[in-house]
Order: sequence, then C-alpha cells, then structure tokens
Amino acid sequence: MLVALAYPILWQVRTSMQKFGLAQQFGKPPEFVWFNNYVALFTSKATWLVVGRSVAFCLVTAVVTMVLALAIALLMKATNKGVRLTMQIALLLAWATPVVAAMTIWNWFFDWRRGLANWLLTNLGFDFNGHNWLENPLSFFFVAMVIVVWMSVPFAAFSIYAGLTQVSGEVLEAAAIDGATPWQRLRYIILPLVKPVMGIVMLLQIIWDLRVFTQIKLLQDRGSLASETDVLGTYIYQLGVGSSDFAMASAMSIFVLLLTIALSWAYVRNLVREDEPA
Repeated sequence: MLVALAYPILWQVRTSMQKFGLAQQFGKPPEFVWFNNYVALFTSKATWLVVGRSVAFCLVTAVVTMVLALAIALLMKATNKGVRLTMQIALLLAWATPVVAAMTIWNWFFDWRRGLANWLLTNLGFDFNGHNWLENPLSFFFVAMVIVVWMSVPFAAFSIYAGLTQVSGEVLEAAAIDGATPWQRLRYIILPLVKPVMGIVMLLQIIWDLRVFTQIKLLQDRGSLASETDVLGTYIYQLGVGSSDFAMASAMSIFVLLLTIALSWAYVRNLVREDEPA
C-alpha cells in the first residue's frame, strides 16, 4: 500500500513545489519554489474555468447515470427471467467494450458528414444535415456525457440491482395490500433499503467522472478546440505532456485529489456514520 499509493502522492507533492520541467527529466537538479506553482495556477482564469466546467460535467453526468441505472435495475427486477438475462448480457457487453473501441463507434455515430445521429435527426424533420457536434462546447459535452453515461450505467445498474434483490418481497406485498401505490413503495420502502448501495455507487461515479480523460481527449482529437473543452484530466495532460511543465501538472493533480475528497466527503461521512455502532 505504501509503495502503490503513498510514494506516488508524496512524489507529486514534492514535484508540485519545485521548478520541474523537461530539463529536470534529463538530470538537471530541480529548484524548490514552494507554493509559487499553486499561486500561478490558481491566479489563472483558465484554471478556474476548467475547474467549474469539470465539476458541472461530473455532477450532471453522475446524476444522469444514477437515474438511468436505477430505472434499468427496477426494470430488471420487474421483468421475467428471459428479458432480464437479455438486458444483463447487453449491459455486460457495453461494460466490457474497450474504451478506444467504443469511442470509434461513437465517433462514427456523431460524425458530422456521415454520422447516424445527423441522418436520424434529419429524417425526423430537424435541420441537422452536416451538423458538427464537436464544434460547439455545449454539444461537445452533451456527446461526452452520452458516451460516459453509456459506459458507466452497466456497473451502477448491476450494483443497484444486487441491492434490490435484498428487498423483501413480503414487505412490498404487504405494502401493496395496505394500499401503497408503486411510487409510494419505491419512495418509502425500496429507495431507503438500497440507499447504502446507491451512496457508494454515487461516490464512485463522482470520482470517475471528475477524472474522466480518455473520452474527452479522443473527442478533442476529432477537431474540437481544447481550450474550450478541457476538463481536469485533459488540462493536466496539456500542462505535463503538452507543455512539459510537470511541476504545474503535479500541482493540479494534488488539487484534483483535494477536490475529489471535498465533493465526496458528504457520502464518506454518511458511510462512516452508518458503520458506527449504535
């Protein structure tokens, strides 16, 4: 654990307080500048634009993922064995598809010249002939959200479905006999019982969606303007690999770690409280 987790974090902290660029990679001794990198980073307007963009994208994507995953899990619980097995196989295939392979398909789907999305919308009567989804930042992040949600829903749906299997059928049947509507059974019985599972899944989704990189980078490579579509993952990549400023990239990485803890702290605190003895 110390080698796998502590050392990389400590290296990042140390590097973030140095002047560490391409020359240091080739043996030049680094110079300690302490918090100057953090000051330079967070007095930049571009940094805060990326932070705000990333947090908004993360929260919206995580919420949409959880809503769809809950709906699919409830559908799997309500259907017969054949339909449920078909859904589970479809979800597993989506989940097991490598990111790059999936992005190849999605890039074709939203291609502005011969993409299926434009063809379908045009045939439905909308003016989407030759529409470039990746040119406008708003539609770019819509496409990114669709892709990230598509790849995230299977894990969340399977996790919630596992929680639903622990809900007593006798309790639901008794509630139905007492006159509870399906919505009331969902709100007052099912959701409270699967809340711990959903809390953990939501926490994982926030962490994953805040650090999303591959999907955004591959979409950017299709022709969008990086300065208008960067999120934290691609911004760190641009600082480190693109500009060879590994100190600034390390400083941003430490900030992402702290931001992740801050966003997920409420969920972690609730999990700790639930595990405490009464």
